[in-house]
Amino acid sequence: MIADRELQELLNFSSPETVLSVYLNTDPAEGNAEAHKLRLRSMLEVVSLPEDKAAVLEYFEHAREWKGRSVAIFSCTARDFFRAYPLAVPLRSRVRVGDHPHVKPLADLLDAFGAYGVALVDKQGARLFLFHLGELIEQEGVLGEAVRHTKRGGASSVRGQRGGTAGQTRYSEEVVARNIKDAVEFAVRFFEENRVRRILIGGTDDNVAQFRTYLTKAWQSLVVGTFPMSMTAKHTEVLARAMEIGQQAERRREARLVDEVITKAAKGAGGVVRLDETLSAVHEGRVQTLIVQEGYQSAGYQCAGCGYLTTQELDACPFCSKDFARIEDAVEMAVRKVMQSGGDVEIVRDNPSLEKVGIGALLRY
Repeated sequence: MIADRELQELLNFSSPETVLSVYLNTDPAEGNAEAHKLRLRSMLEVVSLPEDKAAVLEYFEHAREWKGRSVAIFSCTARDFFRAYPLAVPLRSRVRVGDHPHVKPLADLLDAFGAYGVALVDKQGARLFLFHLGELIEQEGVLGEAVRHTKRGGASSVRGQRGGTAGQTRYSEEVVARNIKDAVEFAVRFFEENRVRRILIGGTDDNVAQFRTYLTKAWQSLVVGTFPMSMTAKHTEVLARAMEIGQQAERRREARLVDEVITKAAKGAGGVVRLDETLSAVHEGRVQTLIVQEGYQSAGYQCAGCGYLTTQELDACPFCSKDFARIEDAVEMAVRKVMQSGGDVEIVRDNPSLEKVGIGALLRY
């Protein structure tokens, strides 16, 4: 797994020497270890970096622990830089060379699988989970007062009459309300400490509904789905269901984002689409959320002075008058700059509206 500090290191690393970036799908469903190694060697045949190729192959031959479903590797032997990150979710195999680590697939991974908080709730408490990049990172639980179950009926005051008493029923309901309120407060602390990006809630309809009523609007806005599940479920069951529900919700959220950015761009306020307009907004630091069609890339030019990006071949930079250098993928550089500035990056699949423009952004101002 890759942590925030490690991602930041990749974002900040640049070199006058070439960096080799390798993503290899190692999902057991795609073959055994020897099949993965064979595919890796085939991928590396087009790379003319013998020392970096040797470092990557050495890792797979001797240091690689065959766990997880993919691995990301970055090598620049000229700078004594080598990083390898086994990942619990599959990524498409690919090789890139450039003066920076190729981070766009990691942006996609973080967008799809980053920091899910899950709460399983019942009348007495909650189990809390943090899943990040397909792995269980943290789990905690809280247990409140036992609930005394009484039969609902006529609430007769006659001793021995079936149906229990109204006082007992009210007491049980009060206990449940206190327990769920305490569970919400505990969950909010858990979510805050772990900086969750999305929340899913599991349990019966009644318990989930009551849990949600005690959440503030800010936390409710992060709830992307609910599902029925027992408090005694294994964490692997919770993960599988959470990822399924989460991905469905993510597709809906992405569709709304694309509609929003296209609408705002058409009105000329709050959004831009297409590459040159988006690159200008990135340079000006105005991008809050960058939205990129999966697989979209385009060559461009980068100013050697201020780093301004454009698709146009200009004689001199309009901002600092320095010369431009051609780069293979201006989209990758835009992704890097937005992530470095603390903005969000959304990699969107199978959206016809976004496919027409390739890239866009929601703006801070």
